Amino acid sequence: MTEELTELPLNPSHAASDRGAVSAPPEQQFKRIPYHGLITASVLLATVMQSIDSTIANVALPQMQGTLSGTQDQMGWVLTSYIVASSITIPLTGWLAGQLGRRRVFLVSIFVFTLSSAMCGLATSLPEIVLFRFLQGIGGAALVPLSQSVLLDINPPKDYGRAMSLWGMSVFMGPILGPALGGWLTQDFSWRWIFFINVPIGIVAFTILLFILPEKRNAQSSRFDFLGFSMLAISITAFQMMLDRGQLLDWFSSTEIITEASIAACAFYIFCVHTISSPQPFLNLSLFKDRNFVISNIFIFIVAADLNATLALTPSLLQEQLQYPAVLTGLVMVPRGIGMFVATLIVGRVITRIDGRALMALGLMLYAYSLVQMTHFSLLMDNWPIITSGFIQGLGFGFAYVPLSAIAFTTLPSNLHNEGTAFFNLLRSVGSSVGISVMTFLLTQNIQRLHASLAENITPYSVASSPAMVSAHVTTDTLPGLAALNAMITNQAAMIAYIDDFRLMMLLTLPTLPLLLLIKKVKPAAGIPAALD
Repeated sequence: MTEELTELPLNPSHAASDRGAVSAPPEQQFKRIPYHGLITASVLLATVMQSIDSTIANVALPQMQGTLSGTQDQMGWVLTSYIVASSITIPLTGWLAGQLGRRRVFLVSIFVFTLSSAMCGLATSLPEIVLFRFLQGIGGAALVPLSQSVLLDINPPKDYGRAMSLWGMSVFMGPILGPALGGWLTQDFSWRWIFFINVPIGIVAFTILLFILPEKRNAQSSRFDFLGFSMLAISITAFQMMLDRGQLLDWFSSTEIITEASIAACAFYIFCVHTISSPQPFLNLSLFKDRNFVISNIFIFIVAADLNATLALTPSLLQEQLQYPAVLTGLVMVPRGIGMFVATLIVGRVITRIDGRALMALGLMLYAYSLVQMTHFSLLMDNWPIITSGFIQGLGFGFAYVPLSAIAFTTLPSNLHNEGTAFFNLLRSVGSSVGISVMTFLLTQNIQRLHASLAENITPYSVASSPAMVSAHVTTDTLPGLAALNAMITNQAAMIAYIDDFRLMMLLTLPTLPLLLLIKKVKPAAGIPAALD
């Protein structure tokens, strides 16, 4: 038997105080629901399941390619189908929750995700696994925004910081633990287990939430803006495909990439014009009346682009340049997750007493410092530079992301939580894709440029006079010697290119600090403690 949440009374004016602070919605009528802890654990379990699955398949692609008899280009669709399905479904989440009720949408999403995970593990051909991954993306897309919305609605605004610390940890532990877990399951068992592992988790989460997850009262019927949704879906799909396939097709030298970019731009233009002119647009423009929500969405785009680009580059650096096996690569990246875990615990305790903007500033500076450390990586280093920089980076991200999630929704009316969390997570997803694609492109281009630059200075005399090249049996008068020489140059060029990428990400992180001045300090509603004051 489910119980309903008493809706928070809205504060339409959100009037600022005489010091420029904005008010959190009042919570005098907030009703503490039963099974609060169990609901929290169950929705976080579903979130972890989805976030891990977004990266766990990457390390298993070579083994899947052999089993399913696909080319490297074709195997890319195993990842692309999931990304495209998620990108289409995330914007639809808020509207579906408003029509059918958040509880029903959440349970259906868990069911679809769990069933499609099992079917992915049982797939015997490439078309099958691409189809089931597409369905998996549809099911998983709603889990992250709706889990965030559930946590916001079962906690009063003064507890948003603690709730978002748990949610943020569950979302971003996936990209950190996914490669390690995927490498272990693939190496010791089979690639099929990276999908089968979701089944028991999904069953447990579904069963618990079926009986105790409360429904919201504001589920209501409204006209569906088909034009607005279709234009947004087409734009996001074309844009994601452009980002995903651009590196493979050499970007705008490819007709496909030019076509996808044109479609994305045209569809987005139509969506913007229609949204502004329509009386009932698909995207609720009331979201953008909240200044803190708007600034937080800019931040989440930048932060997600930075973090996920780092997470995407580091495993390839360790495996290709330092020759780490997949399992060891995952293990040395675990301290990044530990740092994030420590930061979320600290932030959850102090966010009611320390200005969230100060915590975000600390986090961004720690994150930038970790990137400075990564610019000193070398081919001769041991594990410690990777471990220490990763731990500090996790600390920084935890200090930045948790207050950001709380600030974004503390002043947003609760009837906009479903749509707000969907938009917030859409920008997080798009930011991740943009960051990974741009940094990977720059990495590839720099490797080629640096390889040519380094090769210009190689002569038979410089090879003969280098002890390192002599000990590696590098010569210029035999084919094996030339191959060894080329490998050494490529390795050095790649290492410099990685360092250049880390330096660029550091330089992009620091200019975001002044944006904190645009975030208004949150003033508590009458009679309650401050959420971010």
